[in-house]
Amino acid sequence: MSLMDILAIIIPSALFFSAPLIFTALGGVFSERSGIVNIGLEGLMVVGAFTGIVFNLTFADRLGELTPWLSVLAAMIIGALFSLIHAVASITFRADQVVSGVAINFLALGGALFLVKKIYGKGQTDQISSDAVFNKIDVKFLSDIPIIGPLLFSNAYVTSYIAILVAIISWYVIYKTPFGLRLRSVGEHPLAADTMGINVSRMRYIAVMISGALGGIGGSIYALIISRDFSHATISGQGFMALAAMIFGKWHPIGALGAALFFGLAQSLSFTGQMIPGLRDLPTVYLLIAPYVLTILALTGFIGRADAPKASGTPYIKGKR
Repeated sequence: MSLMDILAIIIPSALFFSAPLIFTALGGVFSERSGIVNIGLEGLMVVGAFTGIVFNLTFADRLGELTPWLSVLAAMIIGALFSLIHAVASITFRADQVVSGVAINFLALGGALFLVKKIYGKGQTDQISSDAVFNKIDVKFLSDIPIIGPLLFSNAYVTSYIAILVAIISWYVIYKTPFGLRLRSVGEHPLAADTMGINVSRMRYIAVMISGALGGIGGSIYALIISRDFSHATISGQGFMALAAMIFGKWHPIGALGAALFFGLAQSLSFTGQMIPGLRDLPTVYLLIAPYVLTILALTGFIGRADAPKASGTPYIKGKR
């Protein structure tokens, strides 16, 4: 097997495994840039995965090719609404944000499994139809570029390219627009932002809901493309991996994008490793734990050099220094 053959296996796989992590990590960036720690990214992905699969199974016969797109839209809306629980607890009632995030994770998984049992009478949903899923595509013109084309623009899912585009848009919004300036100001110095007439609570609510929407998208894409059903094991650590990508990327959209691509590559090896010379001889368990080991190593190596927004995790009380 040539190097090009190996790369043709690894790169497209890494791209589509990265997409859910990119969306969810970007959601974490928005939330934490506003000063709200969001440990609940895992729970938001669970809600998105559950919503995406159930919507797909319910409406596939009537919606046809639009089904996967509308499933993601439904997951985005439900994810944003579900994140309001964390927003109300953290912003309005000034609860401990870490505890609230952990509660979100437990509530999401327990609630989703309860509803699955009620709706389907078993511990997991049915498999979604192959006619109601995202299909792999070749990007016109770009896939014809020698070497790069077959690796980056062939046999890939459109969601991977959308995720990268959303990361670029997020960078522009956070660093080049008045909204982004307000968002960063309430995360760095909420009292100064309040003095300048910025509604700190409203900005934080918006940021947490954006986080929920992006987390819902990430979870639904993972379920619709990779697992194609929902069970207790559909989302198993990907939300925490996205959280790690956000921290590894230093709370920056482009940094989070790069970190998510790295973790996506590690995650894809657990599936493609058996086809790659040198890795196929390794015990399967080593490939399965590789993403989590690399996550720990990355954080232990770089966490000390990353500075979170100064007001992150601190409830804001109007008029109090």
